[in-house]
Amino acid sequence: MPGVEGRVALVTGASQGIGRACALLLAAGGAQVALAARNEEKLAETKAQILVAGGQAEAFKLDVASEDEVKSVFKAALAKFGRLDILVNNAGITRDQLIMRMKRADWDAVMNTNLTGAFLCTQAAISPMLKQRYGRIVNITSIFGQIGQTGQANYSASKAGLIGLTMSVAREVGSRTITCNAVAPGWIETEMTRICPKR
Repeated sequence: MPGVEGRVALVTGASQGIGRACALLLAAGGAQVALAARNEEKLAETKAQILVAGGQAEAFKLDVASEDEVKSVFKAALAKFGRLDILVNNAGITRDQLIMRMKRADWDAVMNTNLTGAFLCTQAAISPMLKQRYGRIVNITSIFGQIGQTGQANYSASKAGLIGLTMSVAREVGSRTITCNAVAPGWIETEMTRICPKR
C-alpha cells in the first residue's frame, strides 16, 4: 500500500476479517500499526503475523463501546508510537432479527459498537491529528447502510449513521489536512458473516 510508510495507524476490530486485512496491508506498506479489538488471543495472532513479516505492531484490548477504554487505549497507543496518522474504524457486530421481534438490547448493542464506537474513536483521534495538521480517518460502513437489509434494521441504521458521521467529520476537519472517508463493502466472507448467513 503506497503512501503509508512511516505512518502510525490504529485499526479497530483488527483481530479478524476486514480489520485484520486492513492491518496486514498497512503493515506491509511500512506503517506501524496499533491493533485494537476485544479478542486478545486473535489480536496476538494478527500481531505475530505482522512481526513475522518484518512489520511493526502492538496489540491493545479494546471494546469501542466503552468510552473509558477508548480513551485509555488511544493514550497508550500515542505513548507507544508518538503520533497517530491513520484511524480505521472497522469494529462492528450484528444482532440480527426482524424488527417486530428485535430486542432493545440488541438494537443498543449494535448501535453502541458500530456507530457510537466510531464516534468515540474519531473523537479520540482528532486531537493528535489536529496538532499534527494531518490525519486520515477511514470508516468501514456497509452497502446495507445505503439500501437496508431484512432482519438488520439495527445494523443498517448503524451503518447509515456512520455514513452521516463521515460526511460531517469531513466537513469539520478537512481544512486541517485531515480527511474522513467511508468504504461501503458488499458481501465479504469473514468469520462474522459466516455465523450470519447471506440472505
